[in-house]
This record gives sequence, structure tokens and C-alpha cells, in this order.
Amino acid sequence: MLKEAIYHRPKNNFAYAYNDTTLHIRLQTKKDDVDTVELIHGDPYIWEKDQWVSTKKPMTKSGSDDLFDYWLAEVTPEFRRMRYGFSLTSKDEKLTYTEKGFFVEEPKDCGLYFCFPFLNKGDVFHAPAWAKDTVWYQIFPERFANGNKAINPEGALSWGSTEPTTTNLFGGDFEGVIEHINHLVNLGITGIYFTPIFKARSNHKYDTIDYMEIDPQFGDKETFKKLVKTCHAHGIKVMLDAVFNHSGFYWAPFQDVLKNGKDSKYKDWFHIWDFPVQTKPKPNYDAFAFVSDMPKLNTENQEVKDYLLEVGRYWVREFDIDGWRLDVANEVDHQFWREFRHAVKTEKEDVYILGEIWHDSMPWLQGDQFDAVMNYPFTTATLDYLAKNKTKAEDFAHSISKVLHSYPVNVNEVAFNLLGSHDTPRILTICEDDKNKLKLLFLFQLSFIGAPCIYYGDEISMTGDQDPGCRKCMIWEEEKQDLDMFAFVKKLIQLRKERPTFGNHGDIRFIEANNETNHVIYEKTSSDETILFIVNNSEQDLVVTLPENTKGKVLRDIWNNSEFAADADSLSAKLPAYGFHIFAY
Repeated sequence: MLKEAIYHRPKNNFAYAYNDTTLHIRLQTKKDDVDTVELIHGDPYIWEKDQWVSTKKPMTKSGSDDLFDYWLAEVTPEFRRMRYGFSLTSKDEKLTYTEKGFFVEEPKDCGLYFCFPFLNKGDVFHAPAWAKDTVWYQIFPERFANGNKAINPEGALSWGSTEPTTTNLFGGDFEGVIEHINHLVNLGITGIYFTPIFKARSNHKYDTIDYMEIDPQFGDKETFKKLVKTCHAHGIKVMLDAVFNHSGFYWAPFQDVLKNGKDSKYKDWFHIWDFPVQTKPKPNYDAFAFVSDMPKLNTENQEVKDYLLEVGRYWVREFDIDGWRLDVANEVDHQFWREFRHAVKTEKEDVYILGEIWHDSMPWLQGDQFDAVMNYPFTTATLDYLAKNKTKAEDFAHSISKVLHSYPVNVNEVAFNLLGSHDTPRILTICEDDKNKLKLLFLFQLSFIGAPCIYYGDEISMTGDQDPGCRKCMIWEEEKQDLDMFAFVKKLIQLRKERPTFGNHGDIRFIEANNETNHVIYEKTSSDETILFIVNNSEQDLVVTLPENTKGKVLRDIWNNSEFAADADSLSAKLPAYGFHIFAY
């Protein structure tokens, strides 16, 4: 065995409480290096005849990537505490791995083993229960629908009359969303994520002028209350987008600093390097990147903290919103987010807190800060394989396995899984307008673990390049919509709701990833059923041999609602180019 590849730490994604009574223990080993692993575990205070009493439980290989195998055991310690280690067996070697290293003979002193001191309920990661079964829909308010032309901003253009630019306006508003709520209900959406709605100068509204006021081009507070109530009446949650890392240039406190310099009472609300304040050619203060229009807020300043925490509370308390998406969340100090979580969940216990983080996010996902992050590693892996043809089947399976093992299972269950957004090219454009590829993207997204999010218009095959091209006006003329794609996505969402295993209540693992034919087979399993997914990501028709464990079983094609059965030694399935099968048994 390659000892250097064997790894465990008694925390985070390797040892955690899945719920109030159950621990998940993971181990990493070199790929294909270890045949079996058993978890050695016991209570540290139970001894007999001067020896620690322990038992063994087989660990399951939960997945692999290009370098490592991952093993999992689920255990319920009787007294909520545990010492534990690992018994590893290969063809010619057997070792015990503990906190103190490797042993040929299994140690009897529990002090040498890893320690899970106590399963305190207060330490268990708890996200809102509703988030696990939510299908999100992202709306860029300026471009979804114009329902009230009387409040159009100055210079607003006719809806969809020209291509979007970084500055033009089309008058999208809250009334437009209310008017078209049935589009979302029909699709099966249960959550809306709005990009910023607060007063700002830009069309994207990420340059906040007033965190306590709605931008007048969207409507007033009464209209927003009506929107939230309308959504709730249709079983749809509402999540707002907030920028607490930086303000807009025209936010009153920053304007005061520009005017009064070191005499401004707000000078410590920002990270000013020296005075006088300069915005060109580069700002002499911390900003988002080096954008002078977005000065970074000093969230360690108590006055700033008090103001922003009240913002978080206010929109929950007064408007009954259900979630906050937090922009540039990784650049704000951890203590602020701990206090933010306490503040908003005191107003409403099941508020969903989502951070925008593009990299390893474990420090924010330990139950004291965020409920989820935007799952960009999932996005990258899925687009690279199914849309861009940058990777083959094996690389895709490895990348997704890495995603799944980077976080605890209860974190993965509420991860925000997106394919496209206002920051990226439209996914059909990435697919070079190949709608078969787009369907495979939706299939994987909507059968994966986590909370999927659809960017407005993707369900009707809208196209567009990088921002601003991806921010076109929503197409409402039915004859211009791709109704076949809409029906396809709707059917996937229905399957997700009707069959819990298909959605977020089944464990996922890859059965096969074939680079030669570029197809993958993965399964979702629960105590109720197993669902097998076969995806042909190639231009060729393909005949695939089904897994051994399907022999002699009656398979149901749940996409076409028909039986797929054969009394043969080996089952096989034929797939067209960019086709798929979904079998349940």
C-alpha cells in the first residue's frame, strides 16, 4: 500500500455528523491500491480486562477520481462519542491506520486512534429542509418581463428591440414577474433567485446606492410584497441577492468620504489607504478587483456591521423573503458571516443562505455561516464534458467524484447547482446550438444531488454570448419559444418530484465511464429503488452492456413509461447519438 496516499482528518468532509445521531467517516486511499477497508470503532470509555472494546464495520467504496479511492462508513455511536481507526487490506498487506500512524498489529489502546469527542447537536450542519427539494430559477429582473411601462426608466427601449449592451435598459420589473408566474408554475419551479433589486445606477444593480430601497424601475415595496405573496401562494420561495463585500460608488457614505476625506464620519467604513481619496487611474482604497466604482466595505467596523446586519434582517422581517445570495462572499470576514447567519435566522429560522464562492468552500460550510455555495466545480465539470467536448467520460466521472467528496453529504444535498447565469454565456451557445447536448446537460443537472438552478430562458433554448449577450430580454412570443425544450425540462422536474431517488433522495455513483465511446453510466440508489442513467455523449449510435446487477431483473424505462426486460445472460441497450436511457428497478 502507498501509505503517503492514505489520508483522513477527524473533521470537515472526512468526519462529520450527518444528523443528530449519525456520523459519516471517510477515508482516502490510492486508486486501486486497497481491496477492503473496515472501520474500527468504539466508545473511548468502555474497556474490558484493561483492553478497549471495539467493533469493525466494512466501509463502502463511495467513489474514485484520477488519483484516489474514497471509502465511507455510516455509524451511530450509542453514547454520541467515538474513537476510531481503519483496518486496510490489500493482496499482500494488512495495516491499521490511526491518528498516530500505521501499525501491523491492531493497537488495543484507544488513545492512539482518531477521536470524535462528542456529537453535539449544536455542531450539526443544518440547512433549511425545503432547500433540499427546491428547483431554482434565476431571474435578472431588468430582462425578464415589463409589466408596468409607467415606471420604465428614462431611455428604456422597446422589449427585445435590440441586442443587450452593458448600459441599455428595457424596463423589466416586478409586475412582469407576477404576470408570468404561471410560466414558472407550469415548468415546476419552486424557488426564484433574483439578482439585485436594490437602488443602483447600472442595469445589473450590483453597484448598490441604497440597501434599504428598491430600484424604482422595478416597482415599489408594496409591489414587491405582492410579488413575494404571489410566489408563496404558488409554492415558490424567493431569494434576494446582496452585495456586502462592496458598495456602489454613489452610496451616500462613500460619497461623504469623497467629499469630506479624512473628516468624514464614514472614513472607517471603507479601507482607505491614504487621503485625499483618489479614484483614477487606480483607486487608493480597497475595491472589488481594482474597480473604483465598487469600494470594499470594512465589515469589521461595528457601525458597518450593524447597518448590514439590519439590512439582512429587514428584508426577511418586512417582506418574508426566504433566502439571501451573497455576492463575493469569500472576501468578507468569517466573523461577519457568523453574525449574519444568527441575525437573519433569528428573524426566520429556515432562511437559506447561499454564498458566491468559486473555489473550495469548506471553511464557510461548517454550519456556522452558509447553508450552501454556488457549485461552480459541478458547473465546470459538466460543461467541459457535455457542452464543450473538452474532457472525456473518465475525466468527467473523476471530476464529479471530487465534487461529491469535497463536502459532507448533507452539504451536497443543498448545493446550488447551476449551468448558466448572468455572468456566463448561455449554455446553448456553449453547446454551439446543439439542442441534444443541451438536453443532456439538463438531464444530468436535474438528476444530480443538490438544488438545481435554471437561468431564465434556458428552458426555451435562448442563446447569447458572454455578458452582456447572456442578458437578452426573455422571449414571450410562444411561436418563438422552443416548446419542445420546455416540455423536456418540465418532464425532468416532474420526475425529480415524483421519484425522490431521481432527485435529492438517492445516493449517486458512477458505474462506467468509457473514453473510447465517451459514454457514462451512473446510478441513483435509495431504499425504495435504483435508477440507472446511461448517457451517450457522442455522434455515434451506441450499444451499451448493462451492469451485472441488472441481470434477471425487470427494468422500467421511466422516460418512456414502458418496461425494458430481457431474459438473457447479458442485457444491452441501444442509444442514438447524444441519446440517453433512464431505467428503474
